[in-house]
Amino acid sequence: MTRGLIAKTIHEVWLATLLFALAMAGLEALLAYILPKFNEALSGRWLQLDFIQGMFKGLLGTEVGSTIDPGVIASIAWVHPVVLALVWAQGIAFCTRMPAGEVDHGTIDVLFGLPISRTRVYALESVVWLVSGLVLVAIGLLGNLIGGWLSGPQAPLAPGQLIIVVINLYCLYVAVGSVAYLVSSLSDRRGRAVGIVFGIVLASFLLNSLAQFWGPAKSIAFLSLQNYYRPLLILRETAWPVKDMLVLIAVSAILWTAGAMIFARRDICTV
Repeated sequence: MTRGLIAKTIHEVWLATLLFALAMAGLEALLAYILPKFNEALSGRWLQLDFIQGMFKGLLGTEVGSTIDPGVIASIAWVHPVVLALVWAQGIAFCTRMPAGEVDHGTIDVLFGLPISRTRVYALESVVWLVSGLVLVAIGLLGNLIGGWLSGPQAPLAPGQLIIVVINLYCLYVAVGSVAYLVSSLSDRRGRAVGIVFGIVLASFLLNSLAQFWGPAKSIAFLSLQNYYRPLLILRETAWPVKDMLVLIAVSAILWTAGAMIFARRDICTV
């Protein structure tokens, strides 16, 4: 029964996951190829403009400084809004499938008719979700490395440095997916669940950006998931962001567990 349920989940999500992964790889390759070519152009007088400094600060979550180093160029490819949107969209699309999607389509009774507990269904779905996230970020990393290789000597960062960024991004992916699981466990309509989660994620993104310029937002920036994902600091220090990753993992564990408990105990009516 376990194998059958996993096979069913994989059958339903493999195409969407592949498309998201290919889009991620293509975008990462394009950014890694193009961005280094703007290094010299941005390092001159343009970088002295407050507008340009503010744009980089809002995007990267920290001060850039007076020069554009390879870490700045490389980190842009991992905080680009479209890249983050692809990662979040895949996680949200997957994690709102069950139970909200099943209830919405009227197929939840089929799952409930299986000789397996709700908690086990939730856990098996989550295993496939976690693996699909690994596939997504791994293929994205491959695309980034290919783009950097094609770009030439302007991209000297070692793959080991980027792996730390990708693992931090995966932790962010898991946190967003856990939010989606919690909202999904409370919802009967998948569209509504998707909208709520996207609203939460967008608010988190905007809060992190506003915190770079506005004092009141900075005081509550710790509420933003994005606050715990800052590739530029990782690439400059070549250090593991242990604290940030632990926060994301802890938040994920709490939200995922809450979603599992609600789903296991909730009275679901499909009539």
